Amino acid sequence: MTPPPGAGPAGPEGAEEPEAAAARLTGRAVGGARALAGTVTAAEFDDGTAVVVKRGEGPGSVRAEAAGLRWLAAARAVAVPEVYGHDERWLVTGRVREGRSAPDAADRFGRALAALHAAGAPAFGAPPPGGPEDACIGLAPMRDTPGAEWPRWYAEYRVLPYLRAAVDAGTLTRAEAAVVEEVCARLPELAGPAEPPARLHGDLWSGNVLWGADGHVWLIDPAAHGGHRETDLAMLRLFGCPHLERILGAYREVAPPAEGWTDRVPLHQLFPLLVHAVLFGRGYAAQALAAARSALSAG
Repeated sequence: MTPPPGAGPAGPEGAEEPEAAAARLTGRAVGGARALAGTVTAAEFDDGTAVVVKRGEGPGSVRAEAAGLRWLAAARAVAVPEVYGHDERWLVTGRVREGRSAPDAADRFGRALAALHAAGAPAFGAPPPGGPEDACIGLAPMRDTPGAEWPRWYAEYRVLPYLRAAVDAGTLTRAEAAVVEEVCARLPELAGPAEPPARLHGDLWSGNVLWGADGHVWLIDPAAHGGHRETDLAMLRLFGCPHLERILGAYREVAPPAEGWTDRVPLHQLFPLLVHAVLFGRGYAAQALAAARSALSAG
């Protein structure tokens, strides 16, 4: 395949090379490229600025990520990489120079995360300004359709689509799916006190939380949208995070979650666990089923 006009030199399969894409999108000389993982390449501008060049893995994924990073940055709360340029296929951002995790950085991050959530969103499910409605979380599609009430929106756009996909793939049985469907039916009583839409990172597992050499915690790879702030907090707990209790303690000092929020952690983890079940199979399906049963027992 011949690259489109202005695409730069072609790689071995006719695809544009990451450094050529970065130069095209930013108008700056790019060198020192080296593959990191998957579709991500580390490179440097001619002035030594470290950047990441990322190839999108689905329709709308690059535009959603770029819009999400800018929306998070606009809150002036958490540290996120700068967006230097993008098109529908490539994204060029600043690269975080990583250091060690530290308690004082965890405290600052907890307070910053509270401020990010407080920046708010127009509605539950609202995409970032300029972001597509058809977005993604990791490698899975994710639809950002606004809704007025969190329980109904969460069921319709964050739980049931992935539950159906898991059943269709044979990862969950229909009998097991009935447990999750019961959670959705009881969401109004399980959800806790009503809260306004928060500005969420949306995929806040520990792999997207980078401890910078500058002493700040940086957030990458957002699936940003308007949602319930307890979803971000529950996702931080899902796979563990350094100094987690320090982060949550500092968060609570600024913006205490509603009473009983720890009992609702499985409810909010149900969404990412179902996403993982769709992507990675039965092991996560069992965890999703356990989360659903815990949510029901807590209610």
